[in-house]
Amino acid sequence: FHQCDSSYFISVINVCLFSSGQIGSYFGSVLQTVDVDMDSYTDLLLVGSPMYMGSERDEQGQVYVFKLNKDGKFEPEMTLKPEPQACANNIAIKNEPCGARFGTAIAAIPDLNLDGWADVVIGSPLENDHRGAVYIYHGNKQKTLKEKYVQRIAAGGDGKKVKFFGQSIHGIMDLNDDGIIDVTIGGLGGASLYWSRDVAELHANMTFNPRKINLQQPSCEEPDKNACVKIKTCFSYKVKSDKGTNLTTVIRYGLLLDSLRSSPRGKFIRTDLKSLLVNINISITDALCTEHTFYMLDEPDFRDPIMVSLDFGLADPDNGPVMDGNLPTSINKTIPLVDCGNEDICIADLHLTATPSRTSMFIKANQEKFNVSIYVKNSKDHAYNTKVSLSYSENINYVKVESISGVNRNTVCQPNNTRVVCAVGYPFLKANTEEAFRIHFEVNPAHVRKDISIHVVATTDSEESESTLHDNQVHITLPVVYEARLKFTATKYMKEENIVIKEGETFPSVFNHTSAIGDEMKVSYTIEKEANVEIPDLRLTVKYPQTSPYKNMLLYLTHVSSSEGVNCRTDNLINPLQIHPESPHKPTPKKESLSQYLVSCSQLECRSFSCYLPSANINQVNITLRLWKPTFVRAEYSTVSMTVHGELKNLNTELFVLSKNNDARLVKVQVTKTSLSGIPLWIIILSILIGLLLLALVIFALWKFGFFRRKSMEEMKEEMRDD
Repeated sequence: FHQCDSSYFISVINVCLFSSGQIGSYFGSVLQTVDVDMDSYTDLLLVGSPMYMGSERDEQGQVYVFKLNKDGKFEPEMTLKPEPQACANNIAIKNEPCGARFGTAIAAIPDLNLDGWADVVIGSPLENDHRGAVYIYHGNKQKTLKEKYVQRIAAGGDGKKVKFFGQSIHGIMDLNDDGIIDVTIGGLGGASLYWSRDVAELHANMTFNPRKINLQQPSCEEPDKNACVKIKTCFSYKVKSDKGTNLTTVIRYGLLLDSLRSSPRGKFIRTDLKSLLVNINISITDALCTEHTFYMLDEPDFRDPIMVSLDFGLADPDNGPVMDGNLPTSINKTIPLVDCGNEDICIADLHLTATPSRTSMFIKANQEKFNVSIYVKNSKDHAYNTKVSLSYSENINYVKVESISGVNRNTVCQPNNTRVVCAVGYPFLKANTEEAFRIHFEVNPAHVRKDISIHVVATTDSEESESTLHDNQVHITLPVVYEARLKFTATKYMKEENIVIKEGETFPSVFNHTSAIGDEMKVSYTIEKEANVEIPDLRLTVKYPQTSPYKNMLLYLTHVSSSEGVNCRTDNLINPLQIHPESPHKPTPKKESLSQYLVSCSQLECRSFSCYLPSANINQVNITLRLWKPTFVRAEYSTVSMTVHGELKNLNTELFVLSKNNDARLVKVQVTKTSLSGIPLWIIILSILIGLLLLALVIFALWKFGFFRRKSMEEMKEEMRDD
């Protein structure tokens, strides 16, 4: 306040500004401060927004909780909401509002559950078809509220005489002088007074005698029982209110053996069952202790200790005090099984040896396997519940276990993700005995690492001196190299597989576009990984013959393209002469002799460029080359073939190796030159003359042998007379 001329003016400073984010939600219509720790300083500010629309466009309502920070400013802490409410038919017909209007009334109650922290009650008068309800929230030591309500009180009746239960709330006074604050809840047509019930604390403890079960030491008073255990349960009871009148009460508790097993290993002598239930009176002045005995069945399972579960609570929860919800109502304890003769403690000494079948791994396929041979020896007392645990890296999977001991034992192993636990010599590993088994693994191709890591540990429930624990674990590391599982292909696209150049064929005198150079050849390089496996980053190098020994052009690179992520460095190799309509090129090839040997990269300085290929499902590089036609028109040759080389290089040699089948791809282009006029004339004439000469020689030979001689008339007459 500022004083000026005997008049007072109020100076208002806007420190914080909050909103519900929804127009018409009546945010701020209800405000309530809460001193949670009851130290006379405000801790929370609750802001009601009772007409906040829910998802069904009904007035569900919300309450926003703001907490005072160290700077003295409120900051959002949480938002409290009611149980979702549906709109009943009779409400919709009457055109009355639906929902809950949670937050219509908010009251801070000093302490309902006597835990030393203030509580809050929030009204929701439109719930249950306008009958109404209230929600109770407990404070906690963090000076805030538990976000989940601890109790919801719904209005009774038919909603006609009294409705809108929860539209007003009052909770400051102890009306029945029992030391606990009571709550009054108002509605349209009446109000209800609720007595607060006292809060009881019930503490329990459970001990065993003996602490361990030794089957070789009879401990039962019953003649037909061997090993027995006495369970001692002790309870203490008190109420929190200063004027508490509930000095005694009846509690109920139950005991259960081997609760996690369907078949128990022990039974109670009293009931001959695995469980029992007891009701008993208890007073706030004295602690209560009881004893119950159970016996062990014959040939019990030693895999794990026996679990004993104790559940306890008030016998009549609907009357008298209520249990403190912050205290446990059950206890679980275990009793280990031992067998060390007359001694009370088993002291074992385990020796572990683990040897892999391979010292390193070269992984070619998913089926790569190896094994680890494990030897466990116990040189002292029986080692109960002996286990060997193998924790391994994610790049291998457990396959199976096989025994390699002289005695045929069935070692049981339980895998779980990257860990497998094997029970050895169950139920115990005898003194001075050894068990051996072999664990088989296979490679997991989904994970790639530079090594395989396996950590082997032997443990037992028996005691073991710290001085002998050094040989209870072994760490195995196997270096790993993977064969890159990929498919590398090079595909050639041409109109004709064999380019034919005719004798005397011409070529354009000027090239004003690369399409005029000569025949086009496209090559597509594809690198695709197999299945769902990782491959390394790669480098593709493409090499091709560009010029002949006489510096004539052979193959001319016109275009290079690639898939996403691939980076090619072609420098000035693409269209090096910059041929285009504005810059034409006049070819002047020199006449030379070409051969297969002269156009190979072993004799020429072939041009090359490289492309970086990241690890991906598929990478592709496409190149376009053109045959420099003037060179092959002027040159002398019969047939020549030129080779385009595509070579892959592995950029991660630490982890991967490329197979010989995937390191290179060759693409060839063949050029043939034919004579324009066909067979020369002189060859034709010479062939005719030689043919005529051969014909004359044949005729002369036939004449010489009388082939053309005819019979005379005298010879013919003589033959007729003879006939």
